[in-house]
Amino acid sequence: MTDPLGVFKIFPHLANGGYRVSSASTSGYNCIAWAAARDDRWWWPHPDGFWPPEAPLNETLEAFEAAFASLGYVRCIDYSLERRYEKIAIYASTAGIPTHAARQLPTGRWTSKLGRSEDIEHSSPDALISNNYGAPALFMRRRLGVFQVALRWFWAKFGRA
Repeated sequence: MTDPLGVFKIFPHLANGGYRVSSASTSGYNCIAWAAARDDRWWWPHPDGFWPPEAPLNETLEAFEAAFASLGYVRCIDYSLERRYEKIAIYASTAGIPTHAARQLPTGRWTSKLGRSEDIEHSSPDALISNNYGAPALFMRRRLGVFQVALRWFWAKFGRA
């Protein structure tokens, strides 16, 4: 298995399902923005970043849950692929402080922005369990529209172009 970014040392579980670089390195946005399907600004609950006004301005799972709830997400129990839903995983340190977020793709694989580095596609949220990110602490989902469901079917049937 190749490791083009050399991240297996940081994320050893990535070796189980591998990863694919899906976009170039940039500091214009972070993993939280990427999980929210945004690539136009940095999301974090501090004065220098964007944070939804409905969410508390602090680094807690409750604040991150509120931020994604403002986008229509609700808690769910796991990261399994559900036909009519899009899911995210919010990671936290052992102290319960949010560290990372990932978004499920229509294929059932996941996408993450690695800090200021590249975006990658990986097999599951468990692939990024590490000392840096901790582990998935919260899963959320939101219902997809009819067009998004059709697009998900297309991706599952025909894969990447």
